[in-house]
Amino acid sequence: MRLSRLFTAAALLLAAASAFAQKKIEPYIPESDLPDAVLCVPAPPADPSSEFDRDIMRYMWGKQQRKDPSRLGMAVRDAVWNLDTTLVILSEHFGLKVSKEGTPEIYEVLTRGVTTIEAIRFKPKAHYFRTRPFAYFGEPSIFPQDDEWLAMEGSYPSGHTIRAWACAMLMAQIAPQAAEAVYARAWAMGESRVISGCHWQSDVDASRPVASIGFVHLQTSEEFQKQMKKARKEYQQLVSK
Repeated sequence: MRLSRLFTAAALLLAAASAFAQKKIEPYIPESDLPDAVLCVPAPPADPSSEFDRDIMRYMWGKQQRKDPSRLGMAVRDAVWNLDTTLVILSEHFGLKVSKEGTPEIYEVLTRGVTTIEAIRFKPKAHYFRTRPFAYFGEPSIFPQDDEWLAMEGSYPSGHTIRAWACAMLMAQIAPQAAEAVYARAWAMGESRVISGCHWQSDVDASRPVASIGFVHLQTSEEFQKQMKKARKEYQQLVSK
């Protein structure tokens, strides 16, 4: 598939996301009550350091992966910043197509749960304000039209990876039998951020434990636990038909 076709497909996905924009999603726990990820996980690798050398090697690896049309296409799809798109991607491995109309209880716990967890990224992004790989090397990412505004947001940790991993953890809580499949796809979504040139490997690596910290804290919400029970019941009813 040509790059131009990939970018056209991404543009259509973004247009669709805008056309069906969601109203503001209410989190189960406000951002101010989440653990401070700056105090929970180490700072990104210093430049220079052996850890940063690995980041550079993985950036070069990512550029090589772009030569595979199939993997590049996956990275383009994974880059769409729209929660419904993430749900559609992971639904392919969840065992049910998730939608507001078809699976209302599951949809609510996933959208509100992910929205709660992913807010944990704001403090470390602002605190470290790490330069993104494409900006560091003065090269375009796979979405050059977005590079200017992306460069204005910190690279560490990766919001896309936190979102994907949070969604996978919630799906695995709803349906443990789907855990391997959803985790494997969510892992690939994180690697897509390295392939895109938008994140360092260490950004992605830190994002999974950061998401897990938010996930564990989410379990303290009684409202979440009540909705999770409804979602698990809905899942069992639908898959048993």
